[in-house]
Amino acid sequence: MDVKGVLGTITFDGEWITITKTPAGPKPAPARIRAADLTGTRYKPATRLFHGYVQFVFPGSTASGERTGVAFGGRPSYEDPNSLSIPRKSNDAAEKLVAAVEQARG
Repeated sequence: MDVKGVLGTITFDGEWITITKTPAGPKPAPARIRAADLTGTRYKPATRLFHGYVQFVFPGSTASGERTGVAFGGRPSYEDPNSLSIPRKSNDAAEKLVAAVEQARG
């Protein structure tokens, strides 16, 4: 299951989540997350004006806050390795991915 984001993709194979971001500078390594290790997911659907996001939360950590302003539209920053901004056309795929991750987590 794949979700195409604004600057990257999220892939889920039933156990592992892989977030691959398109580099703005040096090429970052893909983030691999085991679904069973998560305490939660955050999903904000995109609108016509602003991108949404998918974010994964770990035990003992707080979720990266949303940046406000016209340029950010209430999304976590690009540097957050556990989240990815999504365009409006990816809302359905992102919703299905979040549901699959929640089912695998539980």
